Parts: sequence; C-alpha cells; structure tokens
Amino acid sequence: MQITKDTVAVVSGGASGLGGATAGALAEAGARVTILDMNAEAGQARAEQIGGHFAECDVSDPDSVAAALAGVTEREGALHIAVSCAGIAPGAKTVSRGAPHDAATFAKTIAVNLTGTFNLASQAAALIAGNEPLDADGNRGVIVNTASVAAYEGQVGQVAYSASKGGVVGLTLPMARDLAQYGIRVCAIAPGLFLTPLMQGLPEEVRDSLGGQVPFPSRLGDPSEFARLALHIVENPMLNGEVIRLDGAIRMAPR
Repeated sequence: MQITKDTVAVVSGGASGLGGATAGALAEAGARVTILDMNAEAGQARAEQIGGHFAECDVSDPDSVAAALAGVTEREGALHIAVSCAGIAPGAKTVSRGAPHDAATFAKTIAVNLTGTFNLASQAAALIAGNEPLDADGNRGVIVNTASVAAYEGQVGQVAYSASKGGVVGLTLPMARDLAQYGIRVCAIAPGLFLTPLMQGLPEEVRDSLGGQVPFPSRLGDPSEFARLALHIVENPMLNGEVIRLDGAIRMAPR
C-alpha cells in the first residue's frame, strides 16, 4: 500500500515510545495521522509535533474506541491504517509471598493489551472495509498490532503481560484470514528490548546491561527501528498474517 497525502492513519499509544515513533514516521511519509492515547497532554503535544491530531481514547473501552474513530472518519473522510501500540506491563509472579497473583491486575493487563488491540483492530477494520480498493490487488488498508518477545519467552513476573501478548500473536493469522475478503492485511511486530519511556526511567548501567544481552546489535532497540518496520509492513503487499520478531536475535532468559 502506497502512503500518500490522502492516507489516513491512527496509532494507539502514540503519545510516546514505539507508538510515538510510528506516528511520526507515518506523518513524515505523508499520512494524515491521529494519535489515540490516555495521556491527553503528551498526546496533544506529540500530535502538534508531527502535524497530526489527537483523540483521548481508552482502548479497553469499545465505546471510547468507537467515539475516537468516528471523530477521525468525520474529519478525514476515511481510514486506511490502524497501528496498536497502547499497552501496560505490570510485573507480578503467579504466587508471591504466599499470595496469588492479583486477579484484577491480570484482568486489566488483558483488557488493555489484548482486548484493547482487538477493539481498535476490529472497529478500524469495519471502517476500512468500506473503502474503495487502492490498487489492482484490491488493498483497502492495513492493521499493525504490537506483540512482544514475551509472548514466546515470558520472564519471571510476566505471566499477565506474556498472556496478553501471546493473545495478540494468536489473533494475527485468523484476523488476517477473516479480513482477506475485504482487502485488509494484518500483521504484528514482536519487539524485544527497546528504549521506551519505561526503559529510560532505569539507571544507565541497568540499560547498558540489558542492551548487552542482545546478540547483535548489542544494544537496546531504538523506537525509530520499530517505526520503520511498521512502515514496511504497510508498504509491502505480501506481508500478511505474520508476526515479525524485532529483537536483535535475543531469546529472553527466565530472569
């Protein structure tokens, strides 16, 4: 799918981190981008930086997603790309000090990371399906979701996070198959260790230690590298139904 000045995109979690970089890359490529995020101050600031728009949105609430997307299509007249980067990563063991993992924390992680991804992808797909085909193949749009290497090698304390990201991996192929008849492609990116705001809050020696675990390049990933892959997925018509690891060949240890 070729990105033009008429291409309309939304990016959840676009206020910062992987989503912020992806929103910027889409805008630089020429798309009209709307950032969806819970953080209104940061989201509005990032939208202004990239010449886009902002809509406050809780992806775990389908009504909030519907309202945000309705605002986008009312303003832009269409939707072609939806990228899900919104997520949370609480840490808790299945049993800790004799107490079981808090059920509410587990449920919230699933609600944001997995159900939130589904909410945006499914509602965006319903809108994208109404587009006229953009090329001879019948492409109408693209959905890019964010999984994690934790879906495959979850570490100690990541039971909720890994379960949520494993769900994103699991829905990728069937969603692509569901949407094939509409000319909508679906892929997911499974990033490894990236320099996100969460990582930036760690001491430099800790960041260096984490980056040193990556075989090559032996460093933390830059959000711009995630954004470049997201753009490539959008632009490469044969990428569909695939989960792509972006991790420098790391395989996470238990701790």
